[in-house]
Amino acid sequence: MAKISFAQKIKNLFSTHNKQDEDFFEDLTDALIEGDIGARNAMELVDQLESECREGKIHGEEAILNKMKEVLSGYVKSVEFKPEENKVNVWMMLGVNGVGKTTTCAKIANSLYKNGYKDVVLSASDTFRAAAIEQLCYHGEKIGVRVVNHQHGSDPSSVVYDAAESIKAHGGGLVIADTAGRLHNKENLVHELEKIDRICSQKADEGCYKKILVIDSTTGQNALRQAEVFNEAIGVDAIVMTKYDSTAKGGVAVSIGKDLGIPVFYVCTGETYEDISLFNTEEYLNAFLGI
Repeated sequence: MAKISFAQKIKNLFSTHNKQDEDFFEDLTDALIEGDIGARNAMELVDQLESECREGKIHGEEAILNKMKEVLSGYVKSVEFKPEENKVNVWMMLGVNGVGKTTTCAKIANSLYKNGYKDVVLSASDTFRAAAIEQLCYHGEKIGVRVVNHQHGSDPSSVVYDAAESIKAHGGGLVIADTAGRLHNKENLVHELEKIDRICSQKADEGCYKKILVIDSTTGQNALRQAEVFNEAIGVDAIVMTKYDSTAKGGVAVSIGKDLGIPVFYVCTGETYEDISLFNTEEYLNAFLGI
């Protein structure tokens, strides 16, 4: 049975409550929690909304939804990074296994390549999962983008190093580095990432290094916890949301924005290389709230 979207739940709330009283706001809090915003954030957001509606004498579905959109837009931010011409740019892709990180690397490379940015190199720096190297090489071949790879089990930071050196020799460009995401052993993961982070910082020109976290938008509060771990370990500049076509979830962008201040770069909606687009806050909130 398909899950009801958050937007549908909101619609149902307005039809079952004749007035926007305490019961309405309590049910709205529950709906937000189910929409993956998390209990604490849901309560804080609804308290803010309720107080602003009371002070501004705001009533009715349309007015309340617009006020809610205004409240949420304070937390959900979009960002767009562009590689700087004639410089060494490095985008390190972070994320746990299974979120679609390797495919996302290829989608971003393909999108830039199709939009005229040809100096892209994929770095197969997830050297722990043999399939990840093969997968990235396969993608590189399909989209016509070069892949720098070493053998399975080699030092991940050395792959990034070689990719960055290769870009530098060509007068600049972008390295998109796929990395391992074994969160079950946090200490090892963090240690490994810190090492790659150091190499990326050294090899990229000033202001040209970005750390981008890939999350599965259907996993809700798990995705928030992953963002906390990676952000604490090395810092995160932006997130990419995969499986974004699932309408029942998606509120995690609000949680990550509110708790960690991290903006959203891209959203991925399907399996093909073209199923990626820049995140648009307005569109996201309209779809989330059913406006």
